[in-house]
Amino acid sequence: MAPAQVSPAAMATGPNLHCQARFTVTLTTRPVSFSDSSGLVCTPLPSSRFRFVSWHRLEQCDVTGDQLTCPRVREGPSEELFQRDRDDICLERGRRRRRREEEGQRWEDRLQENWENCLELNLSYQDLGDPFQQENFLRILRRLFRVEKLQLVDNSLSNLSSVRLPRCKMLNLHRNHLVCLRQLPKLPAVEHLCLSENAIGSLGGLGALGNSPLRSLNLTRNPVTFTQDYRARVFLCLPKLEILDGIPKLPEDSLPTRLQFSQTTRMCNIL
Repeated sequence: MAPAQVSPAAMATGPNLHCQARFTVTLTTRPVSFSDSSGLVCTPLPSSRFRFVSWHRLEQCDVTGDQLTCPRVREGPSEELFQRDRDDICLERGRRRRRREEEGQRWEDRLQENWENCLELNLSYQDLGDPFQQENFLRILRRLFRVEKLQLVDNSLSNLSSVRLPRCKMLNLHRNHLVCLRQLPKLPAVEHLCLSENAIGSLGGLGALGNSPLRSLNLTRNPVTFTQDYRARVFLCLPKLEILDGIPKLPEDSLPTRLQFSQTTRMCNIL
């Protein structure tokens, strides 16, 4: 754009004094984008060109996954989702190109993510809206071999039975879509487990946690809490448990002998 000339400038008057000045104003353009819906003109932020780029694919990025406090691990849409309306040739080319890129970057990405060395990780509120995003999320969970504290709040998770967390001591699964305790990950070392605001309706599978050093369990706002003798049955399955739903174990939380052995008393041995 050519510089704009402003000729009618200021005129200073006074006794025996006449002065006229010419000002030159240079206008620079800035990249803008126009919105048809609102009619507003907005200037994109400097980071707008990185909005679809993974954090570990940024140039000159030395940050690894175990150094992030609350990483967002939701995978972006694949190239096929953007090219459904294009020719099949373009789709096939995109698949081959992406396959070559993935093969070349897979090992570098694994080193950059470094999930295997995470000790404490918060993966809450990931907004996993598509199946491929949930699949990528499970892939990351399976790599958390050393994690000890893990937050998975409000991720719409429904089944984690394929995940094993051998060193996890504290797991928070508050507000997910679990309907059964058998859908939990393998937790041989868990001490504190939060399952509040799920849809767990029975205590089936609770015995799998009996060999773990579980000390506190939170099942509030689950349908299972309305079952008869709920607290007593939980403490019966988990002898090491100290706190249930935020309340320490009470004397009345022990099942009477007639309930503990109600099934065995009905049995008889025929010799």
